[in-house]
Amino acid sequence: MTFSQPPADHPQSTGLNKKTSAILSYAFGWVTGIIFLFIGKNEPDVKFHAAQSVVFFGAVSVLNIVLSILGSFLGALGIIFSLAGLVLGLLTLVVWIMAMVQANNTGGVRAPLPIVGKFVAPYADQLADSVK
Repeated sequence: MTFSQPPADHPQSTGLNKKTSAILSYAFGWVTGIIFLFIGKNEPDVKFHAAQSVVFFGAVSVLNIVLSILGSFLGALGIIFSLAGLVLGLLTLVVWIMAMVQANNTGGVRAPLPIVGKFVAPYADQLADSVK
């Protein structure tokens, strides 16, 4: 027996359509990613976007903390770590905008981010299969 996917504009268990849920998965980084991992139960594409948000923005948050700690301990060399943090912040902003635009343009269908997308796909599928 096969199940057909509901159209992208069909409301999901959250009351939001797939496109809106995918965009909101990125809205506040890993926080909204975690939220949509739990409430986007019926839609594997939304789980993919949510998992991608958690992995990417979680890794960036950890890296930012590491750069801050190293910068505070290394005195004069801390400037290098501050600049690295600034570059990381700009890169994060670009990826954040890119992810939300891709989620919008694809109607919530999977749009993998560079590097992160290929690691997230198998786990998003497992999460979606565990709910069925």
